[in-house]
Amino acid sequence: MEENKNGRDEIYSEKVKAGKRTYFFDVKATRSNDYYLTITESKKRYNKDDEGFTYEKHKIFLYKEDFNKFMNALSNTVNHVKNELMPGVDFTQFDHVREEREETVVETAEVKPATVETELKWD
Repeated sequence: MEENKNGRDEIYSEKVKAGKRTYFFDVKATRSNDYYLTITESKKRYNKDDEGFTYEKHKIFLYKEDFNKFMNALSNTVNHVKNELMPGVDFTQFDHVREEREETVVETAEVKPATVETELKWD
């Protein structure tokens, strides 16, 4: 467990790299030992002023009472795009790009990549 600047404990974290964006899924604890999820989108931006890079971040706080509603809405929305708006697209083609990158990292780390399910589930 790692304590943040604001005194909240970070319990669990997942990172998803997606091109120029990185998504962070973090489970944090409140002072009263309750848990919530933060979803952060981080985009690397070129800063013209000092010719360096900055990160633009957008954050969503998701509380336990909304987990099921959020997962249902996300799953329904993704399935609508896949099945109704883009039925001819083979979405598994995008997994292959990620798997190739993971295999390169895995060879150096000697760890097998995790399989990714296409259907969102929340237990």
